[in-house]
Amino acid sequence: MARRTSRRSSSSGPLTQTGQPDLPAGPVETSSGTVELVLDRDDHRSITVMLNGVPSSFIDLDDPTNVGFEYMEIMSAVLDDRTEGPLDVVHLGAAGCAMARSVDARRPGSRQIGIDIDARLLELARSWFDLPRSPRLRLRAGDAREQLATLATSSVDVVVRDVFAGDSTPGHLLTVEFVVDVLRVLRPGGLYLVNCADKPPLSTARAEVATIRAALDSVATDSVPRTDDDLALITEPAVLKARRYGNIVLAATAPGGPRDGDGLASAGLARALRSLAVPAHILCGPDEVSRFAGTAVPLIDPAPPA
Repeated sequence: MARRTSRRSSSSGPLTQTGQPDLPAGPVETSSGTVELVLDRDDHRSITVMLNGVPSSFIDLDDPTNVGFEYMEIMSAVLDDRTEGPLDVVHLGAAGCAMARSVDARRPGSRQIGIDIDARLLELARSWFDLPRSPRLRLRAGDAREQLATLATSSVDVVVRDVFAGDSTPGHLLTVEFVVDVLRVLRPGGLYLVNCADKPPLSTARAEVATIRAALDSVATDSVPRTDDDLALITEPAVLKARRYGNIVLAATAPGGPRDGDGLASAGLARALRSLAVPAHILCGPDEVSRFAGTAVPLIDPAPPA
């Protein structure tokens, strides 16, 4: 379950609507279950989107940059550390499109695709939250892996994976083969951001790190090698020390891109993460990443039936 930060709506943020939208009270049926909007007790323009009873997105109608959840604040910090300018972004698991709204506000001119298995949820999010219109944000209903496969090679700057069925990510979105297809879609130097929810002893997160590392190894070549700072994991210290359940952000950069400062190991990013409402710590570099992964084995697609 994602945790909210203590940040409140900022009056300096861009205004998306001038009046309170007509929002439903109670659960609404979607293609895969129910969605319910829980309004903040003190600010009815701050909304937690509950999917099948689980917090999924936070929407601040007045300030799109206020993404609410700790892991989304981490993702935003990583994106802010990249070269300035518009981005082409694919969101796997769009839900309420909180990250898409934030990117659109932070990076004017960006073009994004939001993909979600729940077609009705996308329709409702579009009607409730005044989302950016196409081509700034296109919405697609379908399985994340199947939709990713339709995208052109080297066509986007960022892929965000935030897909859950209940409290876990579907297995076909965890494998080396899936990550290799993500790297195919990314431009050289493009960024892959993953929301990994896990509990002690962090077996899922360790396997995901081993999997992404194996995928990066498989696509690297002598002419396009990996770099030491192309894979990182970021979360608050208590989660890293396997003391409690939490969300870990995994970040990976596709081989071949121009050096963007110090990459994921930049001092500026580390400072930005420490200054968040809930300070976060980053592990980056082959030694730290290897120690975290330990003996975890990369996840691969099951063999097809005979």
